[in-house]
Amino acid sequence: MRFGTTSLLVTTMTAPAAEIERALRDAAEWIAAPPERAARLLGVHLEGPYINPGKLGAQPPCARPGVIAEVEALLALAPIRLLTLAPELSGHAELIRHLDGRGVRVQMGHSLGSYEEGVAGLAHGARGFTHLFNAMSGLHHRKPGMVGAALAHAEYAEIIPDLLHVHPGAIRAALRCIPRLYAVTDSTAAAGMPDGEYRLGAQRVTKCLGGVRLADGTLAGSTLTMDQALRNLVAIGLDLADAAQRLSRFPAEFLGEHEIGRLAPGAHADVAVMSADLDLDAVYVGGECVHRRDAAPTAETDPCR
Repeated sequence: MRFGTTSLLVTTMTAPAAEIERALRDAAEWIAAPPERAARLLGVHLEGPYINPGKLGAQPPCARPGVIAEVEALLALAPIRLLTLAPELSGHAELIRHLDGRGVRVQMGHSLGSYEEGVAGLAHGARGFTHLFNAMSGLHHRKPGMVGAALAHAEYAEIIPDLLHVHPGAIRAALRCIPRLYAVTDSTAAAGMPDGEYRLGAQRVTKCLGGVRLADGTLAGSTLTMDQALRNLVAIGLDLADAAQRLSRFPAEFLGEHEIGRLAPGAHADVAVMSADLDLDAVYVGGECVHRRDAAPTAETDPCR
C-alpha cells in the first residue's frame, strides 16, 4: 500500500500442479480472513500453466494445455477472477467459452498465436491481452500476430509502463488503438527492495538498473510500483486524469468491479492522495487511512494522524 495499491489480484505463475494448488489455498485463506489495514485481495490471476511453451518469458517450463475438469478443480480452491492462456493450444477455444460462462475473465498472452487465432479467441469470449507486446507474437505487416489482433480489435488490454518492457512509442500507439488500455505493474518480490538476488517461483532473478532479469538477461517481471506507473504515463504525454483511470477505473471495470476504481457515491472510499509533484502522500482503503508518507505504522500509533 505504500506505493498506492488499494486492490489487487494475486498472480500465480506456471508451476507444477501441487504448487499452484498450494498458492490458491493460501490466497483463499487470505481472502476469507483479510488482515486489518491491508489492500483488498479481489481474487487470483492464474497466469499459466495454460500457455505456449515457446513463449514462457520468465516462467518455468511447466506449460501445458488446459482442460475443463482441471480448471474446475482449481476454481473450487480459490476465486480465480482472471486467467491467462494461449488461444492456439488444443482445446482452448472450448476452455475460453467455458470460463466466460463461469464469469472468469480470460486474457490471451504468453502466446505464439496468429492474428486469426487472436481474433478467434476474442470471438470465443476472451476479453483482453496480458502485458501487451511482451511474451506474444509481434506485429508484422504480413503476419500481424497477437499484437495485431489486440491493436485491431481489443477493448481492453494490459500494459507494463515501466519503460523497460515497452517503448514509450509503442505505448502511445497502443493508446490510440485500444480504448481501455490499462496499466499493470507485473511486479515481483524485488519491488521496493535494494538491488540483489531474489526468488521468482523456483528461479533466481537479479534486480539491477531498475529491472529484474534471469541469468540470461530475460526480463523477469518488474520492479514497477503503481505510483511510478502513474508518473511514467504522465511523463510520456498522458494527462493526469487519463493516466489515473488507466490505473483504477479501467482495470476495475474489466473485472466487473463497480465499487472500486472511482470516486462516486456508494463506491468504496479507496483513495491514493498525491502531491502536486505526484509523490504519494497517503492511502485510504474503505475510508480508513492505512498509509501516510514518512510515517511507519506500529501497534501503538496511527500513521495517518
